[in-house]
Parts: sequence; C-alpha cells; structure tokens
Amino acid sequence: MMKKMMEKLFDHLRFVFITSFVLCFSLFFLDYMAVHHGQSGITFLLIPNQVQGPNSGQTLNFSGKNTTTSDISVPDFPTSGVSDMQTDTITENENPLEIQEHDWYDPCSGKYIYMHDIPSRFNEDLLERCHRLLKWMNMCPSLTNLGLGPKIMLTERSKTQVLSLKNRWYATNQFSLEVIFHNKMKHYRCLTNNSSSASAVFVPYYAGLDVGQYLWDTNVSVRDASPIELSNWLSSRPEWKRMRGRDHFLVGGRIGWDFRRRTENDSDWGTKLMFLPQFSNMTFLPIESGSYPNDFPIPYPTYFHPLKDHEILKWQKRMRKVKRPYLFSFVGATRPNSTQLLRNELIKQCLVSSKACNFLSCYDGKGNPCEDPVSITKVFQSSHFCLQPPGDSYTRRSTFDSILAGCVPVFFHPSSAYDQYLWHLPKDGSKYSVFVPEEDVKEKGVMISDALLRFSKSEVMALREEVIKLIPRIIYGDPKSRFETIEDAFDIAVKEILKRVENVRREIFNVNT
Repeated sequence: MMKKMMEKLFDHLRFVFITSFVLCFSLFFLDYMAVHHGQSGITFLLIPNQVQGPNSGQTLNFSGKNTTTSDISVPDFPTSGVSDMQTDTITENENPLEIQEHDWYDPCSGKYIYMHDIPSRFNEDLLERCHRLLKWMNMCPSLTNLGLGPKIMLTERSKTQVLSLKNRWYATNQFSLEVIFHNKMKHYRCLTNNSSSASAVFVPYYAGLDVGQYLWDTNVSVRDASPIELSNWLSSRPEWKRMRGRDHFLVGGRIGWDFRRRTENDSDWGTKLMFLPQFSNMTFLPIESGSYPNDFPIPYPTYFHPLKDHEILKWQKRMRKVKRPYLFSFVGATRPNSTQLLRNELIKQCLVSSKACNFLSCYDGKGNPCEDPVSITKVFQSSHFCLQPPGDSYTRRSTFDSILAGCVPVFFHPSSAYDQYLWHLPKDGSKYSVFVPEEDVKEKGVMISDALLRFSKSEVMALREEVIKLIPRIIYGDPKSRFETIEDAFDIAVKEILKRVENVRREIFNVNT
C-alpha cells in the first residue's frame, strides 16, 4: 500500500517537473525572441505587431521597411527632459521599427525662433516707397523677387558660359540683405508663433533701407524718428521684457557705422539705433562691424541664389575646372582723395602688368560694367587672385563675389575680413586668402605681382580649393530653398545666433543663482 502511494507521488512529481521545465523553456525562448526584436517579453507575447512607447498613450507600429528621422511626425505636446535625445537613423534589422509618432523627440528643440509682427511701416511699407529709399538710385527693381532683384536672363552664349546655371542668378543689390533675410526667415523650418517656446526672437526691421532715405540731408530728429518709435513698441512687448532684448536679433543691410551716431549734431553720420536702450542688448547682424561686442557681421549678398543642393555642388565643380589665364585682377575705380592712395597704386600696378592683371574699371553713370554681374564674375573667374583693398569702408561686397568665382582674395587691412566675418570665414585667414600690409605697398614699394608669384602652383591650388569650399557659406539661397545637406549664410547665422543667445541665457541664470 505504501509502495503504491509512493509511486503515485513520484508520478505527480515527475509530471510537475516536466511541465515546469517545458514552461520555463518556452518562456526563455519567448524572451530571447523579444530581445532579438527589441521588444519587452510581455508585449511580444500579447501584442506581436505593436510595441509600447516610452509613454503610456503611445504605440509604435511594427514594419518591415527602413525608417529614418525624416519619417517622424512630431506631436504638439511637451518634450521637457528628453529634448536632447539623438536622432540617428535606425539601423536595419530583420524587422526594424517604423516610428510613426512619439512625444520624446522634437527636431526644433532649441531652434525655435519667434518673429515679431512689427507694424508694417518699419518694413513692408518701405518697399512701397522704394523709389525714395536712396538719394541717387531707384531701389524698386532691386527689391523685386523677394529682395533678390531682377533675374538675369541667360539668353546670350557669352553669359551662359560665365554663369552656367539658369534661373539662379539675380542682379542683387548690396543693400537688400534685410529683405532677403526676412523672406528666408518666413520659410525657416523652426519658426514659431508661440514666443514662450522660442529660443531667440527676430525683429524684421529694415533699418538700412529706412535710414538710407535720410542719411545725407536731414536732421537727426528725422533720422531717429523710426528707430525711437520702434524701440517704444518693442519695450511694451512681453517678449522684450523677458530678457530686456538679450534674446533678440536684427539684421542691418548697411555697415554698423550707419547705426551708431554718438551725438545730436546734424552734421554727424547715421542714426543712434544701436545706442537706444531697447536695441543695445540685441545681437546685431550688419554687413560690416564697428567692433562692438554685440555686432556679428554676416556676408554681403552675392548674385547667386540657388534653390537646391546640387546647384551649389555643380557650381563648385565648375569653379574647380575653369581656366584662369591671369595671375590677379582688380575691379574698382580710382579715388581722387588722398585716403585712397592704396587703391590708386594697385590700379597703376595692374595696368603696368597687363599680361598678369585683369582690370575692370568702374565709373558712375549708365553702362557701368561694375553693375553687371556677368562682367564682374567673368573677371574674377579669369584670375587666381583678386585684390580687395578697402573701399568707402573696410569691407567690400566684391570680396564675396570673388569667393563665389573661386578667386583667392588678397586683403590689405585686417578689418576687410579677418576681424569681421567670424561666423562664416575660417579663423585662420591664411587658409583661404593672402594678406599684404597696406604700408608695404604704399611706403615700401612692394609689387603685387612679386608678392603673389612666391606661391607655388600647389599652394595656389590649395588656397583655391579652400575658397571654393567656402562658397555655400557666403551665399544666400533662394528664400524658398530648403537645403538638405548644405548650410548657406542664413543657416549659419541662425545657428550661431541660437548658440549666442543660449550662452547669454546661461550667464544670466548663473548670475541670478
């Protein structure tokens, strides 16, 4: 009797042991499969075609196709605490995850910009008075096509050979940057209507176009009227009060000197825009700096405004292959006053060395070749080096026209580039340019041809390659463009603005804590 009972007990134990072993093995197998597919075991067991996301209300669907971050749709709910997560492309697996929606990634985190809706009299209305914006010039044609100016029609073979890319060239005025930047900001990926979520605030004031009406023959009260009126408007806004303008920025389509008049004398130049309290804390982006800590110059606009990445790459490739029969070139006019002795000396040397130098003479009036983008680009394309002496100020738009043509700029003063475009040009100027001290030419009799011939062929090629690499960084793409892999001058300026404002914000926070 006892023996039978023991046999029954062992039979039950054997059954329990075998059943437990099978169950454990099954669970182990399911767990292995779940890990292999990147899922939790329970989810894999109960819902094989879905995966629960990091938050309870979120479901990530299983799919058999590759997915990149471009497939992600971003919901409109908070992302605090995880905004810095990386967004690397998901690597291919047997069944990779296709992320359709989630609340833990925002591609615009830290990049949102709020644009003030300022009264139209400070920007759009100025365009309607375009014929009065400059004393000696009708700006109306220059402000067409979103500020790019008249499109250059490549109907002649000679023009096509120089510019090559149709529909991307415009007769862009050097003072139209405010309009171009404003229109590009309207198409910025991370523009927001919610100022509280913005990392920076843009003021779309056409300061240069505004002051251009009054620079030469009006009293200071007239010149300062619009800046003072706008400053009062801004100071009433909650966006300005938040950091007293330290997170704001604006563009100046003229040199910084035009916006920093120190006195109330009518004979003094410019407005006092950047000395007004509401503007003095803002980051200012003129085309040339006056060496103030919140001035960060950005490139003059060029004639080339591509729409797609491949158009830039195609132009760079062409500039690498173009034949350059001249050692150096100069585009400019003589200046009779004594302060321009350098320019006059350079022209003299260029004319003497006609086989080595290509000189394009500029003059006032109709038919001036220096107002023709094709003529200017053709001269720069023909040369290895392009002379860039100071003009009416230290910088010249010609510098960026020469870089666009793959021509190595030759500077004679540090403030012509090295002290200016710190965001867009390399810190080491010797990588992309040549520096010849102004005094060496005027006082020591240095010949430009001798100074440039000391470079070997390989050194010239290396300099030119660096210049050609800079082309994307110094052009402003069509305002409707959204480049995939390339950053233009606008993109770089915005990126650096966001960095600067974030640093300012941290400094304020550290001081207050």
